[in-house]
Amino acid sequence: MILPTVTWGTPGGPRALLVHGLSSESGSWGRLAPVLSDDGWHVTAVDLRGHGTAPRADSYALVDYASDLPREGWDLVVGHSLGGASTVLAAQEPGFAHKLVLLDPVLHVPAELWDETFADQVSELDLTADSIAELKPHWHEQDRAAKLAGVRAVHPEAVARTFTDSGTWDVRAEAEALSVPTLIVSGDPEVYTMLAPETAARVAANPLVDYVVVPGAGHSPHRDRPGETIDVIREWLAGH
Repeated sequence: MILPTVTWGTPGGPRALLVHGLSSESGSWGRLAPVLSDDGWHVTAVDLRGHGTAPRADSYALVDYASDLPREGWDLVVGHSLGGASTVLAAQEPGFAHKLVLLDPVLHVPAELWDETFADQVSELDLTADSIAELKPHWHEQDRAAKLAGVRAVHPEAVARTFTDSGTWDVRAEAEALSVPTLIVSGDPEVYTMLAPETAARVAANPLVDYVVVPGAGHSPHRDRPGETIDVIREWLAGH
Protein backbone atom coordinates (compact mmCIF):
# COMPACT_ATOMS: atom_id res chain seq x y z
CA MET A 1 0.00 0.00 0.00
CA ILE A 2 1.30 3.48 -0.89
CA LEU A 3 0.90 5.58 2.25
CA PRO A 4 -0.05 9.28 2.33
CA THR A 5 2.77 11.48 3.63
CA VAL A 6 3.39 14.91 5.09
CA THR A 7 6.83 16.52 4.91
CA TRP A 8 8.79 19.18 6.77
CA GLY A 9 12.07 20.83 5.87
CA THR A 10 14.03 21.30 2.67
CA PRO A 11 14.96 18.29 0.52
CA GLY A 12 18.65 17.60 0.41
CA GLY A 13 19.36 17.06 4.09
CA PRO A 14 19.44 13.73 5.91
CA ARG A 15 16.05 12.03 5.66
CA ALA A 16 13.90 10.99 8.61
CA LEU A 17 10.72 8.89 8.54
CA LEU A 18 8.19 9.22 11.38
CA VAL A 19 5.73 6.39 12.08
CA HIS A 20 2.79 7.08 14.39
CA GLY A 21 0.98 4.85 16.85
CA LEU A 22 -2.46 3.24 16.90
CA SER A 23 -5.39 5.65 16.46
CA SER A 24 -3.05 8.48 15.51
CA GLU A 25 -1.91 9.92 12.19
CA SER A 26 0.91 11.90 10.60
CA GLY A 27 -0.33 15.06 12.32
CA SER A 28 0.66 13.58 15.68
CA TRP A 29 4.24 14.62 14.83
CA GLY A 30 3.31 18.27 14.41
CA ARG A 31 5.53 19.39 17.27
CA LEU A 32 8.49 16.98 17.02
CA ALA A 33 8.84 17.11 13.23
CA PRO A 34 9.54 20.87 13.07
CA VAL A 35 12.24 20.46 15.72
CA LEU A 36 13.97 17.81 13.60
CA SER A 37 13.49 19.98 10.52
CA ASP A 38 15.11 22.95 12.28
CA ASP A 39 18.05 20.64 13.05
CA GLY A 40 18.52 20.02 9.33
CA TRP A 41 16.47 16.88 8.75
CA HIS A 42 14.12 16.47 5.81
CA VAL A 43 11.21 14.84 7.61
CA THR A 44 8.47 12.60 6.21
CA ALA A 45 5.54 11.31 8.29
CA VAL A 46 3.16 8.62 7.05
CA ASP A 47 -0.46 7.75 7.72
CA LEU A 48 -0.53 4.01 8.38
CA ARG A 49 -3.15 1.84 6.67
CA GLY A 50 -6.63 2.55 8.02
CA HIS A 51 -5.40 5.74 9.72
CA GLY A 52 -5.61 9.38 8.74
CA THR A 53 -6.16 9.65 4.99
CA ALA A 54 -4.69 6.22 4.20
CA PRO A 55 -6.93 3.63 2.51
CA ARG A 56 -8.70 0.95 4.48
CA ALA A 57 -7.27 -2.53 4.18
CA ASP A 58 -8.18 -6.21 4.29
CA SER A 59 -5.67 -6.95 7.04
CA TYR A 60 -4.14 -5.02 9.92
CA ALA A 61 -1.50 -7.40 11.21
CA LEU A 62 1.80 -5.95 12.42
CA VAL A 63 3.56 -7.38 9.38
CA ASP A 64 1.11 -5.54 7.13
CA TYR A 65 1.90 -2.20 8.73
CA ALA A 66 5.60 -2.93 8.39
CA SER A 67 5.34 -3.99 4.76
CA ASP A 68 3.76 -0.64 3.83
CA LEU A 69 6.63 1.49 5.13
CA PRO A 70 8.58 3.04 2.26
CA ARG A 71 11.97 1.44 1.67
CA GLU A 72 14.12 4.42 0.80
CA GLY A 73 17.24 3.90 2.88
CA TRP A 74 16.21 6.36 5.59
CA ASP A 75 18.94 8.03 7.60
CA LEU A 76 16.64 7.92 10.63
CA VAL A 77 13.32 6.26 11.41
CA VAL A 78 11.31 7.25 14.49
CA GLY A 79 8.40 5.03 15.55
CA HIS A 80 5.98 5.42 18.43
CA SER A 81 4.00 2.56 20.01
CA LEU A 82 2.54 0.53 17.10
CA GLY A 83 4.85 2.53 14.86
CA GLY A 84 7.77 1.30 16.90
CA ALA A 85 6.73 -2.33 16.49
CA SER A 86 6.21 -2.02 12.74
CA THR A 87 9.53 -0.18 12.41
CA VAL A 88 11.32 -3.02 14.20
CA LEU A 89 9.86 -5.51 11.72
CA ALA A 90 10.75 -3.35 8.72
CA ALA A 91 14.28 -2.94 10.05
CA GLN A 92 14.92 -6.63 9.46
CA GLU A 93 15.34 -5.67 5.80
CA PRO A 94 18.91 -4.45 5.22
CA GLY A 95 19.10 -0.84 4.15
CA PHE A 96 15.71 0.22 5.50
CA ALA A 97 17.25 2.65 7.99
CA HIS A 98 20.66 3.70 9.24
CA LYS A 99 19.37 4.63 12.73
CA LEU A 100 16.19 3.93 14.72
CA VAL A 101 14.51 5.82 17.55
CA LEU A 102 11.68 3.89 19.22
CA LEU A 103 9.35 5.86 21.49
CA ASP A 104 7.79 3.49 24.03
CA PRO A 105 7.45 0.79 21.36
CA VAL A 106 4.89 -1.95 21.96
CA LEU A 107 7.17 -4.91 21.41
CA HIS A 108 5.04 -7.45 23.27
CA VAL A 109 1.51 -7.69 24.64
CA PRO A 110 1.52 -10.58 27.14
CA ALA A 111 -1.43 -12.97 27.06
CA GLU A 112 -2.45 -11.97 30.59
CA LEU A 113 -2.72 -8.33 29.51
CA TRP A 114 -4.23 -8.95 26.09
CA ASP A 115 -7.90 -8.31 26.95
CA GLU A 116 -7.11 -5.27 29.08
CA THR A 117 -4.87 -3.73 26.42
CA PHE A 118 -7.38 -4.47 23.66
CA ALA A 119 -10.23 -2.86 25.61
CA ASP A 120 -8.10 0.17 26.50
CA GLN A 121 -7.14 0.81 22.87
CA VAL A 122 -10.68 0.38 21.57
CA SER A 123 -11.98 2.76 24.27
CA GLU A 124 -9.84 5.53 22.75
CA LEU A 125 -12.36 5.68 19.91
CA ASP A 126 -14.73 7.37 22.37
CA LEU A 127 -12.34 10.19 23.26
CA THR A 128 -13.63 13.73 23.05
CA ALA A 129 -11.98 17.12 23.38
CA ASP A 130 -13.18 17.30 26.99
CA SER A 131 -12.04 13.80 27.94
CA ILE A 132 -8.60 14.28 26.37
CA ALA A 133 -8.20 17.56 28.23
CA GLU A 134 -9.11 15.78 31.47
CA LEU A 135 -6.86 12.78 30.84
CA LYS A 136 -3.90 14.74 29.42
CA PRO A 137 -3.92 18.20 31.00
CA HIS A 138 -0.12 18.34 30.69
CA TRP A 139 -0.17 17.84 26.91
CA HIS A 140 0.23 20.83 24.63
CA GLU A 141 -3.07 21.88 23.09
CA GLN A 142 -1.71 20.99 19.65
CA ASP A 143 -0.96 17.44 20.79
CA ARG A 144 -4.45 16.99 22.23
CA ALA A 145 -6.01 18.27 19.01
CA ALA A 146 -3.84 15.96 16.92
CA LYS A 147 -4.79 12.93 19.03
CA LEU A 148 -8.48 13.75 18.66
CA ALA A 149 -8.05 14.17 14.90
CA GLY A 150 -6.38 10.77 14.73
CA VAL A 151 -9.18 9.10 16.69
CA ARG A 152 -11.80 10.66 14.45
CA ALA A 153 -10.00 9.66 11.25
CA VAL A 154 -9.03 6.06 12.06
CA HIS A 155 -11.18 3.28 10.66
CA PRO A 156 -12.65 1.73 13.86
CA GLU A 157 -12.17 -1.76 12.47
CA ALA A 158 -8.45 -1.11 12.16
CA VAL A 159 -8.06 -0.65 15.91
CA ALA A 160 -9.61 -3.98 16.87
CA ARG A 161 -8.11 -5.89 13.97
CA THR A 162 -4.60 -4.71 14.74
CA PHE A 163 -4.90 -7.12 17.65
CA THR A 164 -7.01 -9.89 16.12
CA ASP A 165 -5.24 -10.03 12.74
CA SER A 166 -1.82 -10.22 14.36
CA GLY A 167 -2.77 -13.28 16.40
CA THR A 168 -0.04 -12.52 18.89
CA TRP A 169 1.75 -9.23 19.45
CA ASP A 170 5.39 -10.13 19.92
CA VAL A 171 8.34 -8.63 18.04
CA ARG A 172 10.86 -9.13 20.86
CA ALA A 173 13.04 -11.49 18.86
CA GLU A 174 13.24 -9.02 15.98
CA ALA A 175 14.06 -6.19 18.38
CA GLU A 176 16.83 -8.21 20.02
CA ALA A 177 18.33 -8.84 16.58
CA LEU A 178 18.41 -5.21 15.43
CA SER A 179 21.53 -4.55 13.38
CA VAL A 180 21.52 -0.73 13.28
CA PRO A 181 22.12 1.81 16.07
CA THR A 182 18.86 2.12 17.98
CA LEU A 183 17.62 4.34 20.78
CA ILE A 184 14.66 3.21 22.88
CA VAL A 185 13.00 6.08 24.72
CA SER A 186 10.66 4.63 27.31
CA GLY A 187 7.94 6.02 29.48
CA ASP A 188 8.53 5.94 33.22
CA PRO A 189 7.45 2.60 34.76
CA GLU A 190 6.35 4.61 37.82
CA VAL A 191 3.92 6.50 35.57
CA TYR A 192 2.94 4.27 32.64
CA THR A 193 4.74 2.43 29.87
CA MET A 194 3.77 -0.26 27.38
CA LEU A 195 7.38 -1.47 27.30
CA ALA A 196 8.04 -3.78 30.21
CA PRO A 197 11.45 -3.04 31.79
CA GLU A 198 12.42 -6.71 31.52
CA THR A 199 11.67 -6.62 27.79
CA ALA A 200 13.70 -3.43 27.41
CA ALA A 201 16.61 -5.03 29.28
CA ARG A 202 16.58 -8.02 26.95
CA VAL A 203 16.63 -5.81 23.88
CA ALA A 204 19.23 -3.44 25.33
CA ALA A 205 21.60 -6.38 25.80
CA ASN A 206 22.25 -5.83 22.11
CA PRO A 207 25.30 -3.51 22.04
CA LEU A 208 23.69 -1.47 19.24
CA VAL A 209 20.69 -0.59 21.40
CA ASP A 210 20.55 2.21 23.98
CA TYR A 211 17.67 2.38 26.45
CA VAL A 212 16.62 5.60 28.21
CA VAL A 213 13.68 6.20 30.55
CA VAL A 214 12.22 9.72 30.55
CA PRO A 215 11.25 10.46 34.17
CA GLY A 216 7.63 11.47 34.56
CA ALA A 217 6.66 10.44 31.03
CA GLY A 218 3.95 7.97 30.12
CA HIS A 219 3.37 6.04 26.92
CA SER A 220 3.94 9.13 24.74
CA PRO A 221 7.27 10.61 25.90
CA HIS A 222 7.30 13.14 23.05
CA ARG A 223 3.95 14.50 24.24
CA ASP A 224 4.26 13.90 27.99
CA ARG A 225 7.77 15.35 28.39
CA PRO A 226 8.61 16.87 24.99
CA GLY A 227 11.60 18.95 26.07
CA GLU A 228 13.32 16.10 27.86
CA THR A 229 12.53 13.65 25.05
CA ILE A 230 13.91 15.96 22.37
CA ASP A 231 17.07 16.48 24.42
CA VAL A 232 17.57 12.72 24.72
CA ILE A 233 17.09 12.22 20.97
CA ARG A 234 19.39 15.10 20.03
CA GLU A 235 22.14 13.93 22.38
CA TRP A 236 21.94 10.40 21.03
CA LEU A 237 21.95 11.52 17.40
CA ALA A 238 24.98 13.72 18.06
CA GLY A 239 26.88 10.63 19.20
CA HIS A 240 25.79 8.42 16.33
